[in-house]
Amino acid sequence: MNVLLFITDQHRADHLGCYGNPVVKTPNIDKLASESVLFTNSFTVCPMCMPNRATLLTGYYPNVHGVRSNGINLPLDVPTITQTLVNRGYHTIVIGKTHFNFNTPPYNPKMKSAENFDDWKVKNPKGNHLTHENFPIPYYGFEEVNLVIGHGPLCLGHYYDWLEERSPHLARRVIEEYQTTIPIFYVDYESFIPEDLYSTRYIQNQTISFLERYANGDYGNKPFFLQCSFPDPHQPVGPPEKYRDMYKPNDIELPDNFNDMTNLYKHPYLKTHMENPPIRGAMLREETGENVKEFIALTYGSITMIDDAVGQILARLDNLGLTDNTIIIFTSDHGDFMGEHGMILKGPAPFNGPLQTPLIWKVPGLTKPNVSDSLLSSVDIPKTILDLLKIQERYRPPGMQGYDMTSVLQDPSKKLRECILIVEDEEVGPKGPLYTRVCHLIVEDYKLTKYQEVPEFGDIFDRKNDAQEINNLWDKDKDLKLRLLDKLIHEYLTTRSRFPIRQGGT
Repeated sequence: MNVLLFITDQHRADHLGCYGNPVVKTPNIDKLASESVLFTNSFTVCPMCMPNRATLLTGYYPNVHGVRSNGINLPLDVPTITQTLVNRGYHTIVIGKTHFNFNTPPYNPKMKSAENFDDWKVKNPKGNHLTHENFPIPYYGFEEVNLVIGHGPLCLGHYYDWLEERSPHLARRVIEEYQTTIPIFYVDYESFIPEDLYSTRYIQNQTISFLERYANGDYGNKPFFLQCSFPDPHQPVGPPEKYRDMYKPNDIELPDNFNDMTNLYKHPYLKTHMENPPIRGAMLREETGENVKEFIALTYGSITMIDDAVGQILARLDNLGLTDNTIIIFTSDHGDFMGEHGMILKGPAPFNGPLQTPLIWKVPGLTKPNVSDSLLSSVDIPKTILDLLKIQERYRPPGMQGYDMTSVLQDPSKKLRECILIVEDEEVGPKGPLYTRVCHLIVEDYKLTKYQEVPEFGDIFDRKNDAQEINNLWDKDKDLKLRLLDKLIHEYLTTRSRFPIRQGGT
Protein backbone atom coordinates (compact mmCIF):
# COMPACT_ATOMS: atom_id res chain seq x y z
CA MET A 1 0.00 0.00 0.00
CA ASN A 2 0.87 3.67 -0.30
CA VAL A 3 1.04 5.91 2.79
CA LEU A 4 -0.21 9.51 3.02
CA LEU A 5 0.81 11.04 6.36
CA PHE A 6 -0.64 14.46 7.22
CA ILE A 7 1.12 16.37 10.01
CA THR A 8 0.11 19.75 11.42
CA ASP A 9 2.17 21.86 13.82
CA GLN A 10 1.27 22.75 17.42
CA HIS A 11 -2.31 21.61 16.85
CA ARG A 12 -4.39 20.52 19.85
CA ALA A 13 -6.48 17.38 19.59
CA ASP A 14 -9.67 19.22 20.54
CA HIS A 15 -9.25 21.85 17.81
CA LEU A 16 -11.13 19.73 15.29
CA GLY A 17 -14.85 19.23 14.87
CA CYS A 18 -14.49 15.45 15.05
CA TYR A 19 -13.01 15.83 18.54
CA GLY A 20 -16.04 17.75 19.72
CA ASN A 21 -15.05 21.34 19.03
CA PRO A 22 -18.31 23.20 18.28
CA VAL A 23 -16.72 26.28 16.68
CA VAL A 24 -13.86 25.43 14.33
CA LYS A 25 -14.98 24.32 10.86
CA THR A 26 -13.14 21.18 9.70
CA PRO A 27 -15.63 19.29 7.51
CA ASN A 28 -13.00 17.48 5.43
CA ILE A 29 -10.97 16.16 8.34
CA ASP A 30 -14.25 15.31 10.10
CA LYS A 31 -15.32 13.30 7.06
CA LEU A 32 -11.99 11.46 7.07
CA ALA A 33 -12.48 10.73 10.77
CA SER A 34 -15.97 9.35 10.09
CA GLU A 35 -14.37 6.79 7.76
CA SER A 36 -11.44 5.97 10.07
CA VAL A 37 -10.40 5.04 13.58
CA LEU A 38 -10.20 8.20 15.68
CA PHE A 39 -7.95 7.98 18.76
CA THR A 40 -9.00 10.00 21.79
CA ASN A 41 -5.92 9.12 23.87
CA SER A 42 -3.05 9.83 21.48
CA PHE A 43 -0.01 11.60 22.94
CA THR A 44 3.26 13.01 21.72
CA VAL A 45 6.51 11.45 22.90
CA CYS A 46 7.79 14.99 23.58
CA PRO A 47 5.76 18.23 23.25
CA MET A 48 8.39 19.99 21.12
CA CYS A 49 8.72 19.97 17.34
CA MET A 50 12.12 18.43 16.65
CA PRO A 51 12.15 15.56 19.17
CA ASN A 52 8.72 14.26 18.17
CA ARG A 53 9.28 14.67 14.44
CA ALA A 54 12.51 12.69 14.77
CA THR A 55 10.56 10.00 16.63
CA LEU A 56 7.96 9.80 13.85
CA LEU A 57 10.80 9.30 11.35
CA THR A 58 12.78 6.72 13.32
CA GLY A 59 10.53 4.85 15.76
CA TYR A 60 12.89 5.71 18.63
CA TYR A 61 12.41 7.69 21.83
CA PRO A 62 14.36 10.99 21.91
CA ASN A 63 17.03 9.57 24.25
CA VAL A 64 17.79 7.00 21.53
CA HIS A 65 17.71 9.09 18.33
CA GLY A 66 19.48 11.95 20.13
CA VAL A 67 17.15 14.88 19.41
CA ARG A 68 16.35 15.56 23.05
CA SER A 69 15.13 19.11 22.44
CA ASN A 70 14.81 21.66 19.68
CA GLY A 71 18.14 22.83 18.29
CA ILE A 72 19.78 19.40 17.91
CA ASN A 73 20.17 18.00 14.39
CA LEU A 74 18.97 14.44 13.90
CA PRO A 75 22.27 12.53 13.46
CA LEU A 76 22.77 11.31 9.91
CA ASP A 77 23.69 7.81 11.07
CA VAL A 78 20.35 7.21 12.85
CA PRO A 79 18.26 4.74 10.78
CA THR A 80 14.94 6.03 9.43
CA ILE A 81 11.78 4.31 8.28
CA THR A 82 12.02 6.30 5.04
CA GLN A 83 15.35 4.71 4.17
CA THR A 84 13.86 1.34 5.10
CA LEU A 85 11.03 1.97 2.65
CA VAL A 86 13.39 3.14 -0.11
CA ASN A 87 15.38 -0.06 0.36
CA ARG A 88 12.17 -2.05 -0.03
CA GLY A 89 11.15 -0.37 -3.29
CA TYR A 90 9.14 2.67 -2.15
CA HIS A 91 9.35 6.24 -3.39
CA THR A 92 9.55 8.70 -0.49
CA ILE A 93 8.62 12.38 -0.60
CA VAL A 94 8.05 15.10 1.99
CA ILE A 95 6.21 18.34 1.21
CA GLY A 96 6.21 21.11 3.82
CA LYS A 97 7.84 21.25 7.24
CA THR A 98 10.43 18.68 8.28
CA HIS A 99 12.42 20.24 11.19
CA PHE A 100 15.03 17.51 11.25
CA ASN A 101 17.71 20.26 11.44
CA PHE A 102 17.68 23.41 13.56
CA ASN A 103 16.27 26.66 12.15
CA THR A 104 18.06 29.38 14.12
CA PRO A 105 21.78 30.28 14.15
CA PRO A 106 23.94 27.63 15.86
CA TYR A 107 25.91 28.22 19.07
CA ASN A 108 28.95 26.86 17.22
CA PRO A 109 29.35 28.39 13.73
CA LYS A 110 30.97 25.16 12.52
CA MET A 111 27.64 23.36 12.93
CA LYS A 112 25.59 23.34 9.73
CA SER A 113 21.88 22.97 9.12
CA ALA A 114 19.93 22.37 5.92
CA GLU A 115 17.02 24.27 7.49
CA ASN A 116 18.86 27.34 8.83
CA PHE A 117 16.84 30.53 8.33
CA ASP A 118 19.96 32.65 7.84
CA ASP A 119 21.31 30.48 5.02
CA TRP A 120 17.95 30.35 3.23
CA LYS A 121 17.53 34.15 3.40
CA VAL A 122 20.39 34.72 0.93
CA LYS A 123 20.97 33.14 -2.44
CA ASN A 124 24.69 32.50 -1.93
CA PRO A 125 25.51 32.37 1.77
CA LYS A 126 29.19 32.64 2.62
CA GLY A 127 31.14 29.51 3.47
CA ASN A 128 29.86 25.97 3.52
CA HIS A 129 26.10 25.69 3.69
CA LEU A 130 23.39 23.13 2.99
CA THR A 131 20.69 25.31 1.46
CA HIS A 132 19.51 26.20 -2.05
CA GLU A 133 21.54 24.24 -4.62
CA ASN A 134 23.52 22.50 -1.86
CA PHE A 135 20.43 21.06 -0.16
CA PRO A 136 21.22 17.37 0.49
CA ILE A 137 19.09 14.90 -1.45
CA PRO A 138 18.15 12.32 -0.29
CA TYR A 139 17.27 14.00 2.98
CA TYR A 140 16.94 11.54 5.86
CA GLY A 141 15.61 8.93 3.46
CA PHE A 142 13.29 11.27 1.52
CA GLU A 143 14.09 11.15 -2.19
CA GLU A 144 12.04 14.25 -2.96
CA VAL A 145 11.74 17.34 -0.75
CA ASN A 146 9.65 20.48 -1.12
CA LEU A 147 10.72 22.25 2.06
CA VAL A 148 8.84 24.91 4.01
CA ILE A 149 10.56 26.44 7.04
CA GLY A 150 8.93 29.09 9.21
CA HIS A 151 5.32 29.80 10.12
CA GLY A 152 2.47 32.08 9.13
CA PRO A 153 3.35 34.45 6.26
CA LEU A 154 7.11 34.31 6.96
CA CYS A 155 8.24 31.06 5.34
CA LEU A 156 11.46 30.16 3.55
CA GLY A 157 12.93 27.00 2.04
CA HIS A 158 11.94 25.70 -1.40
CA TYR A 159 8.61 27.45 -0.87
CA TYR A 160 10.42 30.80 -0.86
CA ASP A 161 12.06 30.05 -4.22
CA TRP A 162 8.59 29.20 -5.57
CA LEU A 163 7.17 32.42 -4.12
CA GLU A 164 9.98 34.51 -5.60
CA GLU A 165 9.26 33.20 -9.09
CA ARG A 166 5.60 34.22 -8.79
CA SER A 167 5.83 37.44 -6.77
CA PRO A 168 9.32 38.94 -6.35
CA HIS A 169 8.02 41.91 -4.33
CA LEU A 170 6.30 39.64 -1.78
CA ALA A 171 9.44 37.50 -1.54
CA ARG A 172 11.49 40.65 -0.86
CA ARG A 173 9.07 41.65 1.87
CA VAL A 174 9.47 38.26 3.56
CA ILE A 175 13.23 38.88 3.77
CA GLU A 176 12.70 42.47 4.93
CA GLU A 177 10.44 41.26 7.73
CA TYR A 178 13.08 38.77 8.82
CA GLN A 179 15.64 41.60 9.00
CA THR A 180 13.57 43.51 11.57
CA THR A 181 11.69 40.82 13.51
CA ILE A 182 12.21 37.46 15.17
CA PRO A 183 8.95 35.74 14.18
CA ILE A 184 8.98 33.09 16.91
CA PHE A 185 8.50 35.83 19.53
CA TYR A 186 5.27 37.01 17.87
CA VAL A 187 1.93 35.40 18.69
CA ASP A 188 0.24 36.55 15.49
CA TYR A 189 1.32 38.29 12.31
CA GLU A 190 -0.75 40.30 9.85
CA SER A 191 -0.58 38.24 6.68
CA PHE A 192 0.60 40.07 3.58
CA ILE A 193 0.72 36.85 1.53
CA PRO A 194 -2.48 36.24 -0.47
CA GLU A 195 -4.33 32.97 -0.21
CA ASP A 196 -3.11 31.53 -3.51
CA LEU A 197 0.55 32.11 -2.58
CA TYR A 198 0.36 31.16 1.09
CA SER A 199 2.39 28.14 2.30
CA THR A 200 -0.70 26.00 2.97
CA ARG A 201 -1.81 26.41 -0.64
CA TYR A 202 1.74 25.67 -1.84
CA ILE A 203 1.76 22.41 0.13
CA GLN A 204 -1.69 21.51 -1.19
CA ASN A 205 -0.72 22.13 -4.81
CA GLN A 206 2.66 20.41 -4.57
CA THR A 207 1.02 17.36 -2.98
CA ILE A 208 -1.64 17.15 -5.68
CA SER A 209 1.03 17.62 -8.36
CA PHE A 210 2.96 14.64 -6.97
CA LEU A 211 -0.18 12.48 -6.89
CA GLU A 212 -0.87 13.36 -10.53
CA ARG A 213 2.70 12.50 -11.54
CA TYR A 214 2.42 9.25 -9.65
CA ALA A 215 -0.90 8.33 -11.28
CA ASN A 216 0.63 9.20 -14.65
CA GLY A 217 3.24 6.48 -14.13
CA ASP A 218 6.25 8.74 -13.54
CA TYR A 219 7.43 6.50 -10.68
CA GLY A 220 6.84 3.15 -12.33
CA ASN A 221 5.34 0.49 -10.09
CA LYS A 222 6.77 1.85 -6.84
CA PRO A 223 4.35 2.49 -3.97
CA PHE A 224 4.82 5.85 -2.24
CA PHE A 225 5.33 7.22 1.24
CA LEU A 226 4.14 10.83 1.16
CA GLN A 227 4.50 13.12 4.18
CA CYS A 228 2.34 16.23 3.79
CA SER A 229 3.41 18.52 6.62
CA PHE A 230 1.78 21.90 7.31
CA PRO A 231 3.77 24.45 9.41
CA ASP A 232 0.52 25.98 10.74
CA PRO A 233 -1.23 26.66 13.11
CA HIS A 234 2.04 27.22 15.05
CA GLN A 235 2.71 30.82 16.06
CA PRO A 236 3.14 33.43 14.67
CA VAL A 237 -0.31 32.61 13.37
CA GLY A 238 -1.35 34.71 10.37
CA PRO A 239 -3.85 33.08 8.02
CA PRO A 240 -4.58 35.03 4.83
CA GLU A 241 -7.66 36.93 3.70
CA LYS A 242 -10.99 35.23 4.44
CA TYR A 243 -9.47 32.81 6.95
CA ARG A 244 -8.18 35.67 9.11
CA ASP A 245 -11.67 37.09 9.61
CA MET A 246 -13.58 33.79 9.58
CA TYR A 247 -13.81 33.58 13.39
CA LYS A 248 -14.58 36.48 15.72
CA PRO A 249 -12.71 36.78 19.04
CA ASN A 250 -15.93 37.82 20.78
CA ASP A 251 -17.45 34.46 19.86
CA ILE A 252 -14.60 32.51 21.49
CA GLU A 253 -15.10 31.15 25.02
CA LEU A 254 -12.11 31.00 27.35
CA PRO A 255 -11.27 27.67 29.01
CA ASP A 256 -12.92 27.11 32.39
CA ASN A 257 -9.49 27.07 34.07
CA PHE A 258 -8.27 30.30 32.43
CA ASN A 259 -8.15 32.14 35.77
CA ASP A 260 -5.82 29.61 37.40
CA MET A 261 -2.71 31.74 36.78
CA THR A 262 -2.40 32.90 40.41
CA ASN A 263 -1.88 29.27 41.45
CA LEU A 264 0.94 28.86 38.92
CA TYR A 265 2.90 31.59 40.71
CA LYS A 266 2.70 29.43 43.85
CA HIS A 267 3.68 26.21 42.07
CA PRO A 268 7.09 24.92 43.29
CA TYR A 269 8.30 24.32 39.72
CA LEU A 270 6.36 26.76 37.55
CA LYS A 271 6.83 29.79 39.81
CA THR A 272 10.36 30.46 38.54
CA HIS A 273 9.32 30.21 34.89
CA MET A 274 6.24 32.37 35.31
CA GLU A 275 8.31 35.11 36.93
CA ASN A 276 11.00 34.81 34.24
CA PRO A 277 9.32 33.46 31.06
CA PRO A 278 11.81 31.43 29.03
CA ILE A 279 12.76 32.52 25.52
CA ARG A 280 11.09 35.93 25.83
CA GLY A 281 7.61 34.52 26.13
CA ALA A 282 7.84 31.98 23.31
CA MET A 283 7.17 29.32 25.96
CA LEU A 284 4.85 29.32 29.00
CA ARG A 285 3.43 32.64 27.84
CA GLU A 286 0.94 34.32 30.15
CA GLU A 287 -1.76 36.19 28.22
CA THR A 288 -4.84 38.32 28.78
CA GLY A 289 -8.27 36.91 28.01
CA GLU A 290 -8.68 39.33 25.10
CA ASN A 291 -5.41 38.23 23.51
CA VAL A 292 -6.18 34.55 24.06
CA LYS A 293 -9.51 34.91 22.27
CA GLU A 294 -7.84 36.62 19.31
CA PHE A 295 -5.12 33.95 19.20
CA ILE A 296 -7.69 31.14 19.22
CA ALA A 297 -9.77 32.84 16.50
CA LEU A 298 -6.73 33.16 14.23
CA THR A 299 -5.68 29.59 15.02
CA TYR A 300 -9.12 28.36 13.99
CA GLY A 301 -8.73 30.25 10.71
CA SER A 302 -5.41 28.54 10.03
CA ILE A 303 -6.90 25.15 10.84
CA THR A 304 -9.86 25.70 8.50
CA MET A 305 -7.45 26.62 5.70
CA ILE A 306 -5.55 23.38 6.36
CA ASP A 307 -8.86 21.51 6.34
CA ASP A 308 -9.68 22.95 2.91
CA ALA A 309 -6.27 21.79 1.65
CA VAL A 310 -6.77 18.29 3.10
CA GLY A 311 -10.15 18.14 1.38
CA GLN A 312 -8.64 19.05 -2.00
CA ILE A 313 -5.84 16.51 -1.59
CA LEU A 314 -8.16 13.67 -0.57
CA ALA A 315 -10.56 14.49 -3.40
CA ARG A 316 -7.72 14.30 -5.92
CA LEU A 317 -6.42 11.08 -4.35
CA ASP A 318 -9.89 9.62 -4.89
CA ASN A 319 -10.28 10.99 -8.43
CA LEU A 320 -6.97 9.41 -9.40
CA GLY A 321 -8.12 6.01 -8.13
CA LEU A 322 -5.54 5.85 -5.32
CA THR A 323 -7.78 5.90 -2.23
CA ASP A 324 -8.38 2.15 -2.10
CA ASN A 325 -4.66 1.45 -1.91
CA THR A 326 -3.48 4.25 0.39
CA ILE A 327 -3.16 4.30 4.18
CA ILE A 328 -4.16 7.78 5.40
CA ILE A 329 -2.96 9.15 8.75
CA PHE A 330 -3.66 12.58 10.23
CA THR A 331 -1.77 13.79 13.32
CA SER A 332 0.21 16.67 14.83
CA ASP A 333 3.62 16.97 16.48
CA HIS A 334 2.19 18.43 19.73
CA GLY A 335 -0.49 20.75 21.06
CA ASP A 336 -0.79 24.17 22.72
CA PHE A 337 -2.11 25.52 26.04
CA MET A 338 -4.59 27.78 24.20
CA GLY A 339 -5.61 29.69 27.31
CA GLU A 340 -5.58 26.82 29.77
CA HIS A 341 -4.38 28.13 33.15
CA GLY A 342 -3.99 31.56 31.52
CA MET A 343 -1.19 30.45 29.16
CA ILE A 344 -0.69 29.96 25.43
CA LEU A 345 1.94 28.18 23.33
CA LYS A 346 3.94 25.34 24.96
CA GLY A 347 6.64 24.67 27.53
CA PRO A 348 7.38 22.32 30.43
CA ALA A 349 4.28 22.15 32.62
CA PRO A 350 2.04 19.41 34.03
CA PHE A 351 -0.92 20.25 31.78
CA ASN A 352 -2.53 18.32 28.98
CA GLY A 353 -2.84 20.86 26.15
CA PRO A 354 0.62 20.47 24.54
CA LEU A 355 0.78 16.71 25.24
CA GLN A 356 -2.32 15.36 23.49
CA THR A 357 -2.47 15.15 19.71
CA PRO A 358 -5.11 14.33 17.13
CA LEU A 359 -4.72 10.95 15.47
CA ILE A 360 -6.94 9.63 12.69
CA TRP A 361 -6.02 6.40 10.91
CA LYS A 362 -7.61 4.82 7.84
CA VAL A 363 -6.36 1.54 6.39
CA PRO A 364 -8.21 0.17 3.34
CA GLY A 365 -9.53 -3.33 4.00
CA LEU A 366 -8.63 -3.22 7.70
CA THR A 367 -10.21 -0.31 9.59
CA LYS A 368 -13.88 0.44 10.06
CA PRO A 369 -15.31 3.75 11.28
CA ASN A 370 -14.83 3.79 15.02
CA VAL A 371 -13.44 5.63 18.05
CA SER A 372 -10.71 4.19 20.26
CA ASP A 373 -9.75 5.38 23.73
CA SER A 374 -6.73 3.07 23.75
CA LEU A 375 -3.55 4.83 24.89
CA LEU A 376 -1.22 5.49 21.97
CA SER A 377 2.15 7.27 21.77
CA SER A 378 3.67 8.86 18.69
CA VAL A 379 6.54 6.36 18.99
CA ASP A 380 3.99 3.68 18.06
CA ILE A 381 3.15 5.27 14.70
CA PRO A 382 6.27 4.34 12.64
CA LYS A 383 6.34 0.78 13.94
CA THR A 384 2.68 0.33 13.07
CA ILE A 385 3.22 1.75 9.58
CA LEU A 386 5.96 -0.78 8.85
CA ASP A 387 3.83 -3.63 10.23
CA LEU A 388 0.89 -2.58 8.05
CA LEU A 389 3.22 -2.54 5.03
CA LYS A 390 4.50 -6.01 6.01
CA ILE A 391 8.13 -4.87 6.19
CA GLN A 392 9.97 -7.65 8.00
CA GLU A 393 11.90 -6.78 11.15
CA ARG A 394 15.32 -7.53 9.67
CA TYR A 395 14.84 -4.71 7.16
CA ARG A 396 13.77 -2.10 9.73
CA PRO A 397 15.76 0.30 11.90
CA PRO A 398 17.24 -2.02 14.55
CA GLY A 399 15.55 -2.07 17.93
CA MET A 400 12.55 0.07 16.99
CA GLN A 401 10.58 1.04 20.07
CA GLY A 402 6.89 1.52 20.66
CA TYR A 403 3.98 -0.81 20.04
CA ASP A 404 2.51 -2.19 16.84
CA MET A 405 -1.07 -0.88 17.09
CA THR A 406 -2.43 -2.90 14.16
CA SER A 407 -4.60 -5.01 16.45
CA VAL A 408 -6.15 -1.83 17.88
CA LEU A 409 -6.89 -0.59 14.37
CA GLN A 410 -8.70 -3.89 13.80
CA ASP A 411 -10.46 -3.82 17.16
CA PRO A 412 -10.54 -0.26 18.58
CA SER A 413 -11.76 -1.52 21.96
CA LYS A 414 -8.49 -3.39 22.50
CA LYS A 415 -5.94 -2.04 25.00
CA LEU A 416 -2.22 -2.61 24.41
CA ARG A 417 -0.58 0.09 26.49
CA GLU A 418 -0.94 0.48 30.24
CA CYS A 419 0.89 3.80 30.22
CA ILE A 420 2.71 6.42 28.16
CA LEU A 421 6.01 8.10 29.07
CA ILE A 422 6.65 11.67 27.91
CA VAL A 423 10.01 13.33 28.62
CA GLU A 424 10.73 17.03 28.17
CA ASP A 425 14.48 17.58 28.09
CA GLU A 426 14.92 21.28 27.47
CA GLU A 427 18.14 23.23 27.27
CA VAL A 428 18.11 26.68 25.71
CA GLY A 429 21.50 28.31 26.02
CA PRO A 430 24.39 26.81 28.01
CA LYS A 431 22.75 26.06 31.38
CA GLY A 432 19.99 28.59 30.68
CA PRO A 433 17.70 30.48 30.30
CA LEU A 434 15.93 27.10 30.27
CA TYR A 435 17.67 23.98 31.50
CA THR A 436 15.24 21.39 32.76
CA ARG A 437 13.95 17.83 32.63
CA VAL A 438 10.32 16.92 33.20
CA CYS A 439 8.72 13.45 33.02
CA HIS A 440 5.03 12.72 32.53
CA LEU A 441 3.39 9.34 33.01
CA ILE A 442 -0.08 8.91 31.58
CA VAL A 443 -2.27 5.98 32.55
CA GLU A 444 -5.92 5.49 31.80
CA ASP A 445 -7.20 7.38 34.85
CA TYR A 446 -4.31 9.58 36.01
CA LYS A 447 -1.37 11.70 34.89
CA LEU A 448 1.80 12.07 36.97
CA THR A 449 4.41 14.78 36.36
CA LYS A 450 7.86 14.82 38.03
CA TYR A 451 10.49 17.58 37.90
CA GLN A 452 14.26 17.13 38.03
CA GLU A 453 14.75 20.43 39.86
CA VAL A 454 12.13 19.85 42.56
CA PRO A 455 12.74 16.73 44.68
CA GLU A 456 9.88 15.27 46.69
CA PHE A 457 7.25 17.12 44.66
CA GLY A 458 5.12 16.33 41.66
CA ASP A 459 1.68 16.74 40.16
CA ILE A 460 -0.99 14.05 39.93
CA PHE A 461 -4.26 14.79 38.16
CA ASP A 462 -7.35 12.62 37.84
CA ARG A 463 -7.89 12.49 34.07
CA LYS A 464 -11.51 11.40 34.33
CA ASN A 465 -12.83 13.61 37.17
CA ASP A 466 -10.54 16.66 36.95
CA ALA A 467 -10.27 17.52 33.28
CA GLN A 468 -9.37 21.11 34.20
CA GLU A 469 -6.28 19.85 36.09
CA ILE A 470 -6.83 21.99 39.16
CA ASN A 471 -6.72 19.49 42.04
CA ASN A 472 -3.20 18.09 42.60
CA LEU A 473 -3.40 14.71 44.36
CA TRP A 474 0.34 14.44 45.14
CA ASP A 475 -0.07 14.92 48.90
CA LYS A 476 -3.64 13.61 49.05
CA ASP A 477 -3.27 9.94 48.07
CA LYS A 478 -0.01 8.33 49.16
CA ASP A 479 -0.79 4.86 47.78
CA LEU A 480 -1.69 6.31 44.38
CA LYS A 481 1.53 8.34 44.36
CA LEU A 482 3.68 5.29 45.12
CA ARG A 483 1.96 3.18 42.45
CA LEU A 484 2.43 5.85 39.80
CA LEU A 485 6.04 6.55 40.76
CA ASP A 486 6.83 2.83 40.54
CA LYS A 487 5.24 2.65 37.10
CA LEU A 488 7.11 5.79 36.02
CA ILE A 489 10.47 4.29 37.01
CA HIS A 490 9.66 1.00 35.27
CA GLU A 491 8.59 2.72 32.03
CA TYR A 492 11.62 5.02 32.17
CA LEU A 493 13.92 2.00 32.41
CA THR A 494 12.07 0.21 29.61
CA THR A 495 12.48 3.09 27.17
CA ARG A 496 16.17 3.85 27.78
CA SER A 497 18.65 3.38 24.95
CA ARG A 498 20.39 0.05 24.37
CA PHE A 499 22.80 1.59 21.87
CA PRO A 500 25.55 1.10 20.95
CA ILE A 501 25.04 -2.62 20.52
CA ARG A 502 27.42 -4.83 22.48
CA GLN A 503 30.27 -6.08 20.30
CA GLY A 504 32.02 -8.70 22.42
CA GLY A 505 31.72 -11.01 25.39
CA THR A 506 34.11 -9.11 27.67
